[in-house]
Amino acid sequence: MAIYKVTHSKENRYATLHNHGCNFRCRGCSYKLLGVERPTRFPTMEQIKEALRGFDMDRVYFKGGEPTINPQLPELLRFCKQELKVMTRLGHTQGWNIPTENLDFANVTFKAFDPKLHLDYTGQPKEPVYRSFERAYRAGVEMKASAVLIPGYIGADDVLKICGFVAGLDSNIPFHVMGFIPVPGTEWRRPTDEEMAELVAAVKRIFRNVTFSHLTSEQMRQASERSRVTSVQVL
Repeated sequence: MAIYKVTHSKENRYATLHNHGCNFRCRGCSYKLLGVERPTRFPTMEQIKEALRGFDMDRVYFKGGEPTINPQLPELLRFCKQELKVMTRLGHTQGWNIPTENLDFANVTFKAFDPKLHLDYTGQPKEPVYRSFERAYRAGVEMKASAVLIPGYIGADDVLKICGFVAGLDSNIPFHVMGFIPVPGTEWRRPTDEEMAELVAAVKRIFRNVTFSHLTSEQMRQASERSRVTSVQVL
C-alpha cells in the first residue's frame, strides 16, 4: 500500500495524493468502471515531500484505493499539517482506520449497516469502520458521510440505519446519498428516480445537510475525465 501518483490543481490550489490498494473487495466498486491499472512505480517519501513543497496550495487530499491502510499516511499528514501548514483531507475513504492526528476532514462512504451484508459486500467486518468514524468525530475531525442505495441488496432500510448511526453522533454531519452505478460482474440495477427521491426525502428528515447523486456509468466516466483535466500529474 503506497502513494503512486501526485497531482496538482493550480487553479483550485490543492494537491492530491493517490493511494494504491484497498483491504475491501467491494463487489460493486465503482473503480471497475474507470479501468484503474496497477501502478508500475511508486515515488519515495522524500520525492513526494519535495513535490508538495513546490506547490502553491492551501489543502491536500488523500484518495484511494484506500488511504487509511497506507503506513505512509501518518507521516504525510504530519508533514502537510505541521511543515507545510495546509489543510489535510481524506477525500474518499471507507473509513477503516481514520487517523485522529493532523487530519482536518474525512469523507467516509459507509457500505452497509447489517453485519452480514457488510461482510458479503466488502469481505470485511463493519465494526472497525463504525468505531473509526466515531473515534475521529469525537477527536474533532470534521466528518462527512455517504451511503449507496443498491435496490434489492443494500436497500433504503439499511441506508437509513446508517443514517441513524451517524445522526446519533451529530445530525449536523453532512450526508450524501448515492445511487448505485452498475459495474461489470454485478446483477444489481441502478435505482429509479422515484426510489432515489423517496430515500433522499427520508434522509432529509434526519440530517440538516443532505445532498445526492444519481449518475449513469457514462456520467461517472465523464466526471472522472473532467477531474483529470483540471489536475496535472507531477509525480
